[in-house]
Amino acid sequence: MDILFAASEAHPLVKTGGLADVAGSLPRAIKNSQTEIRLILPAYPAAITNAGKLKPVAELKLPGTTTPVRLLQGWLPHTRVRLYLVDAPEYFDRPGGLYSAPQGGDWPDNADRFALFARAVCSVAMNRTGLEWQPGVVHCNDWQTGLVPALLSLEKERPATLFTVHNLAYQGLFERDRFQALRLPDDWWSMDKLEFHHQVSFIKGGLVFADRINTVSPAYAQEIRTAEFGCGLEGLLEYRSNTLTGILNGVDYQVWSPGRDSSLPYAYTAHRPAAKLKNKCALQKAFGLPVEPGLLLFGHVGRLVEQKGIDLILQLVPKLLQRSMQLVILGTGHRDLENLLRQANSLHPEHIGIRIDYDEKLAHLLEAGSDSFLMPSRFEPCGLNQLYSLRYGTPPVVRSTGGLADSVVDATDANLLQGAATGFVFKNANSRDLLQAIDRALELYARPDAWKTLMQTGMREDFSWTRSAAAYRDLYTRLLDP
Repeated sequence: MDILFAASEAHPLVKTGGLADVAGSLPRAIKNSQTEIRLILPAYPAAITNAGKLKPVAELKLPGTTTPVRLLQGWLPHTRVRLYLVDAPEYFDRPGGLYSAPQGGDWPDNADRFALFARAVCSVAMNRTGLEWQPGVVHCNDWQTGLVPALLSLEKERPATLFTVHNLAYQGLFERDRFQALRLPDDWWSMDKLEFHHQVSFIKGGLVFADRINTVSPAYAQEIRTAEFGCGLEGLLEYRSNTLTGILNGVDYQVWSPGRDSSLPYAYTAHRPAAKLKNKCALQKAFGLPVEPGLLLFGHVGRLVEQKGIDLILQLVPKLLQRSMQLVILGTGHRDLENLLRQANSLHPEHIGIRIDYDEKLAHLLEAGSDSFLMPSRFEPCGLNQLYSLRYGTPPVVRSTGGLADSVVDATDANLLQGAATGFVFKNANSRDLLQAIDRALELYARPDAWKTLMQTGMREDFSWTRSAAAYRDLYTRLLDP
């Protein structure tokens, strides 16, 4: 079974979010003696640097570029997964973010950049690069690869296509002039193809043309068929529901395990959790908070956007200050939210620690040193931080949505009695319900034996990629033998 896995980012090469964690872990988990899976992504400068030894294996002449595009070959670091980087310097060799310019805002040529990437993926998929290899399935991820299933639909003897939606809110929308400049078939400008409210939608390329669609949790696969979560595409997803499934993401426990995490000053396990307290003190120092081992320390790391419920946390600051607790937050995002967090930190430095930054090592310490992880997302396709938190003995406070609902068991009296509880779940996306969940956490924290049981139950949960990889192999098999 030969698979080409196409993504716009992959850890440890380049990362802006959870997609990179998936693209860096799932191919490794899938690859075995019977499954050959190869990863392809754009040749950003950081990807070239972090990939190590690379060699050019092909030159591609693609529409939209004035110079040949090189295909570089190597290995995903520390794996047996073959890596291809699409080297088009005029599109990918630039400062700033993967999708945004240094001064902020999306790159104005993102449509051209990822259309070119899609065409390069199709060249590999159709064995037109001299590699003497053709996949049976092309696995595409999010809007940046949305044109791949659409373009492959024009081919004879093409591979099957799978399109994974990691977050439906990001759709790759561009003005009509970009559609025309990309020289796409004229009949694709229609509501049943790529047109979406007078714009071209890259994500619709995957949703309309892929042979199968999946999302990153069973609950999210149901939610996106509703008006609340469908982002205007719920009708299309309902129409294609017979091809739509949900597979919960996994965790790479080689990277995310407190007993072997090199980012932590102190290792600990479910059987020997005492050193977690030492990490807590280190975290308090790192955020400039008073070292108070007895106070419940809540943590949050991620994109500072309303989807993640950061505004709900900010609304609660006056009430949180009345409770025996501390709060640390790490991340970057919307400037207004960043400024409000900085203001809260400056007014209450003994209770609230803020780092407006992306720091992978500090993110690991935050997971280990926090007593509880706040994740009040308005929607969450899968979420990974709650899975990390469970492993690190940091019971999460989550809203019942998407992958959060699929992975966290609420600490009700019945679930606590049965030894099944792993965190605190609330229903509605408002500050009142969030505060009630926080108060339940504070009440249980005051019962050390019950809290220790809650921690250890979560730490023993298995959300490794093994189970998820098996589900993806089953999907590939169904695509190859429908």
